[in-house]
Amino acid sequence: MKKPLIITTILTVAIACTALLINHKPARVVLSIEKATYGSISQSVTATGTIAPMDTVSVGTQVSGIISMINADFNSRVHKGQLLAQLDKSLLQATVDQNMAALATQQSTLAYNKSNFHRQEILYNTGSISKADYDLALNNYNAAVAGVANAEAQLRSARKNLSYGDILAPIDGVVLSRNVSIGQTVASSFTTPTLFVLAKDIKQMQVQADVDEADIGNIQKGERVSFTVDAHVDEEFKGTISDVRLQPRVSANVVTYTTIIYAPNDDLKLKPGMTANITIYTKEVNKTLLISSKALNYYPDSLTATQYKLRSQVHKDKSRYVWVQRGDSLIETAVRTGLDDNTHVQVISGISTKDSIITKP
Repeated sequence: MKKPLIITTILTVAIACTALLINHKPARVVLSIEKATYGSISQSVTATGTIAPMDTVSVGTQVSGIISMINADFNSRVHKGQLLAQLDKSLLQATVDQNMAALATQQSTLAYNKSNFHRQEILYNTGSISKADYDLALNNYNAAVAGVANAEAQLRSARKNLSYGDILAPIDGVVLSRNVSIGQTVASSFTTPTLFVLAKDIKQMQVQADVDEADIGNIQKGERVSFTVDAHVDEEFKGTISDVRLQPRVSANVVTYTTIIYAPNDDLKLKPGMTANITIYTKEVNKTLLISSKALNYYPDSLTATQYKLRSQVHKDKSRYVWVQRGDSLIETAVRTGLDDNTHVQVISGISTKDSIITKP
C-alpha cells in the first residue's frame, strides 16, 4: 500500500513542477532609450562681481573757500561746463583787485623809467653823462619791464583762481555722489578734496568680476557673459568680456583676477554697486550632436544580457562608449566626444540621430 502512495506523490510533485516551468516567463527588461539630437552646448565659469559705471570723474576744487551755492544733487543730469557749485569769491576777488593795482603801479614805473632811459641815452650820446649813469638808467628800465611782466602773471593767476571758484562739470553725465553742503569749508592741498562724483553714461555699465586663478586661464576677451542681480532675480542680463586685468587680488589666501564685463543698460535697471552673479561662457558649440551624460555610464547587467546579444565595437584607442540597441542586440559603440556640461555631451563621431542609445535599464 505504501509504494503506490509514494509513486503517486512523486508523480504529483513532478507534474506540478513541470507546470510551473512551462508557465514561468523570465522578467522582461525595460530599457530607457534616447536618440541623439542636435543642439547647443557650452562650458562656463561662475563668479561674482559688482556693477559700476564705465567711466567716472571725481570733481574737486583747486582753491580753498566756503561753499556758497550748490546747483546739483544726487542723480542730477548735468552737461559739460554746467555750474555744480560755487565758492565764496570775496577773498579771491580781493586778490584780483590787489594784483590789478600792483600791475598799474608797475606800468607807471615802466613808463617813467622808459622816458628817463631815453633822456639818459640822448645825454650819453652827446657826452653829457657818464657810462655809469647810462647803465643805471638802462637797468631801471629793464627792471620795470620785468616788473610789469611779473605783475601781469600774478594777475592772470589771481583771475584763474577766481574762475576756480565756480565748480563746473567736466563731462556730460549723472551725479553719483555729492560730498559737500552750503557753508562747508573746503581746503585745497596736495590731495584735492572730492566734491562730486560724476558717471559719464549709466546706460553703458561694466561688471567688475573676481575670477578665481583656477579659472582665469579659460577667460578670453570677447567671450559671452550672462548675469543676474538680486534686484531682478527673474531677469538675465547679457554682457561681453572687455578686459582681464593682470594685477591679482589676494583675500584669505585666495587669488582672484579682476575681469571687466561690458553690459548695456538701456533700461537703467542696473545700478552702481549691485552684486552680480556671473556666468562666463568659455566654450560654446551650436548645432552639434548631443547625448545625455548618463548614456556614457550605462553598462548591461546579467539580466539584460540574458535577453539581448551583447556585441562590442570598442577600439583600443577609445575610452568612452555607449550601448546602442539594434534589433535583439546591444552593441557597445565607441564615440568621440567633445564638450561636457555634466548634463549633455557633445558627440563628434561614432553614432547618428538614427541610433537608439541606452541610458539606463
